[in-house]
Amino acid sequence: MIGRLSIIGVGLIGGSIARATRTKGLAQCIVGSDSDPGNLQKALETGVIDIGSADPEEAATDADLVVIAVPVGAMEAVLRKLKPAWSERTVYTDAGSTKGNVITAAERVFGAVPGNFVPGHPIAGAERSGVEAAIADLYEGKRVILTPVSNSRSDAVRQVEAFWLALGAKVSCMELAHHDEVLAATSHLPHVLAFVLTEMLGRKDEQREIFQYAAGGFRDFTRIASSDPKMWLDICLANGREIVPLIGQYQEALQRTAELISEGRSEELYALFSGAREARQRFLDQLEK
Repeated sequence: MIGRLSIIGVGLIGGSIARATRTKGLAQCIVGSDSDPGNLQKALETGVIDIGSADPEEAATDADLVVIAVPVGAMEAVLRKLKPAWSERTVYTDAGSTKGNVITAAERVFGAVPGNFVPGHPIAGAERSGVEAAIADLYEGKRVILTPVSNSRSDAVRQVEAFWLALGAKVSCMELAHHDEVLAATSHLPHVLAFVLTEMLGRKDEQREIFQYAAGGFRDFTRIASSDPKMWLDICLANGREIVPLIGQYQEALQRTAELISEGRSEELYALFSGAREARQRFLDQLEK
C-alpha cells in the first residue's frame, strides 16, 4: 500500500486515478493539487481526495508517489514548482499524451531527467473534463505506456508499473519517440479531423440546418470533438512534428478518393472501402486480446 499519494491535477485523468486508488484501497492518504480552485474544492467535497492544496510543492511534500496529470503544455511549469521539494525517496510519473516534450521539460528544469521520474501515458479518457467526470474504472483493461529513459531507476519503473497494474491497466514500455509517432496516428490525428470536420459543418449549419438532419454516423465520428480544446491545443503544439506530416498524408488520401469518386472508378473505390473495413476489423480483433 502507498502511504501518501499525491496527484497534481485532479481533472478527469487525475481524479479517476484518485477514485480508482480509493476504490481498490491502494493508498492511506490521497493529496490533490489543482490550478482551478473550484475544481479542487469539488475534489475535496466529493471525497476524491483527502487533502487539497493549490501549491504543487506543498501537495508533493512527503509523498511516496506523485502523479502529474496536467495538460502537457503546463508540464514544465509544474516541474519547476515541484523542484524545491523533489525527493529521492519519492517516485514521480506523469500522464501526458505526448512524451518528447515532457522529457524536454524535465531536462530544462533539472538539467537531466531525474532517475526517479518515469514518464507514462494512460490511453484512456472521455469527452467530459474536470473532477466531476472522474470515474473509478476508467483504467480497467486500458493500456498504459511507460517511456523510461536510459537513466530511469529500475525500482521506480517497477513501482509505477505495479501501480497501474493495481488500477486494472495493461502496462507496456515503449521508446518515447515511437510513442509520439504511434499516438499521433492513432489519437492525435483523429482528434484533429473530428475538430476540423465539426467546425466546418458547424459553419454550414448556421445557414443550412445541417445538424438537424445529422444521424448516428455524424455523432459517432465527431464524438471526440467534444474533448477539452485547451488540452488538445497543447497536444497538437507539443507533437506537431509527428501530426503535420500525417495531415499531409491524409490530404493526399482524400484527394485520391475525390478523384475516384469524380471519375466513377467504382472498383477502386470499392477496394478502398473494403480495405478500410478489413483494417478496422483487425483493430477490433486487437482490442479483444
